[in-house]
Amino acid sequence: MTSINAAGPLRRMTARGRDEPDRTATPLELFFDLCFVVAVAQAGLQLVHALAEGHPGTGIIGYLFVFWGVWWAWMNFTWFASAYDCDDVPYRVATLVQICGVLIYAAGVPRAFMDDDWVVAVIGYLVMRVALTGQWLRAAASEPAGPARTAALRYAVGLVICQGAWVALLTAPESMRRWLFVVVGVAELLVPVIAERAHETPWHPHHIVERYGLFTLIVLGETMSAATVAVQSALDEHEAVGKLLPIAGGGILLVFAAWWIYFAVPAHQRLTSNREALPWGYGHFVIFGSAAAIGAGLEVAVEHAVGKSHISAAAASAAVTVPAALFVITVWALHARHFKTGTAQQLVLPGAAVVIIGCTFAEVWAVLSAGVVAATAVAVGVTLAARSARVARI
Repeated sequence: MTSINAAGPLRRMTARGRDEPDRTATPLELFFDLCFVVAVAQAGLQLVHALAEGHPGTGIIGYLFVFWGVWWAWMNFTWFASAYDCDDVPYRVATLVQICGVLIYAAGVPRAFMDDDWVVAVIGYLVMRVALTGQWLRAAASEPAGPARTAALRYAVGLVICQGAWVALLTAPESMRRWLFVVVGVAELLVPVIAERAHETPWHPHHIVERYGLFTLIVLGETMSAATVAVQSALDEHEAVGKLLPIAGGGILLVFAAWWIYFAVPAHQRLTSNREALPWGYGHFVIFGSAAAIGAGLEVAVEHAVGKSHISAAAASAAVTVPAALFVITVWALHARHFKTGTAQQLVLPGAAVVIIGCTFAEVWAVLSAGVVAATAVAVGVTLAARSARVARI
């Protein structure tokens, strides 16, 4: 069963089983994910503007901050739903309220990015947190006295404290806000660690891996969409086909290779406890962020190709190659390396990441070169894996 029939009476929000068979994402979860496309697109758009105008420091820092908010909001919902999704009317309404918060947050991204004005973004978070805190309190009320109830209550208290800190941060001097953002962000990351110290919520390994895979598809799809729109807009205004085709071709190869690399291994086999799951889940901030940044980088490369940016060719190329290399090496570090056998297999992805960085200096051919390197890494990895499987059967 993927969910409980919501047409029935109000249910107790008791924990679902970690060994529950055939657990997959629900339509509500898919809808929730799609609403994050707006926030991801806003973050990417602001990054494009900053990089194209020659402000990489401001752009990257701003992007990391606003994307962290997107990622963490998604994380909060996803792990709770994996453990306590009862899919009745109150649960659905609370989730829809969280979606409203996501949309408010997305509307506040430009102000937060450009003016360091986080008021709208924090209001969006407040809406999300009110609903999520209610969900955790409902879970606590449904659990018998013991470690499970304590964990749920710790989550609720942690959310309230951290949200209070976000609201208080709005009154801090502007010169201190970004440092305080880091402090509160670390506190947020510690909430699950503290809450589940004595009791692990029964998140479902297959379900969690599927949910992360679906969000990866969303950011890769946003990357493809952003690159397509950039190329189309450039073609409408300039006859620069010769410059744009290598960027388009390289971008397609990068996205295809990113998909292949990410989904090449069954990550759920490693997620047996929080010891493995928390670093894996937290590490996806880099995977999601770099995947979305590839799309922004492709837009910057297009703008440079048609003379709209104010940066060097190397800087425009780096906007693509750096996040692409970061994606490849992070996927390898988080789970691909655990399924590789032999030195040759282990070196494919790290080696590809290094060569992709080197492609930065290939000027007009940088993006295409990076795409070819990524595709070659996939081909080599598939060949080595097939050879290893044949040897194992002998």
